[in-house]
Amino acid sequence: EQGARLLDAEHPPTAVFAAADTLAAGVIEAARRRGLRVPDDLSVVGFDDTLLAEQMAPPLTTVRQPIHEMGGLALRAALRLSAGEPIESHHVELATQLVVRDSTQPPRD
Repeated sequence: EQGARLLDAEHPPTAVFAAADTLAAGVIEAARRRGLRVPDDLSVVGFDDTLLAEQMAPPLTTVRQPIHEMGGLALRAALRLSAGEPIESHHVELATQLVVRDSTQPPRD
């Protein structure tokens, strides 16, 4: 619904970065219903690199998170807390990876 609202704006975007692959799928569907072609008319990027991202048409460019690292850090923190020990940090920053597929291209002139 929000993707449709965005694409119906007076000055619609040429690219959308969605907060999740599922939201990006919704934007692509809203574009398709308006006769827009991804990526020719609109580039779309998601976040999470879910299985959906690979299976979409076109396959979705997305940002992959280090899920295993995140899980390991969470487990170590939970174990430390359960043992009454302090955790190392309340803020952890891990690297992500851009996975380029077919839903993006440079803007047309």
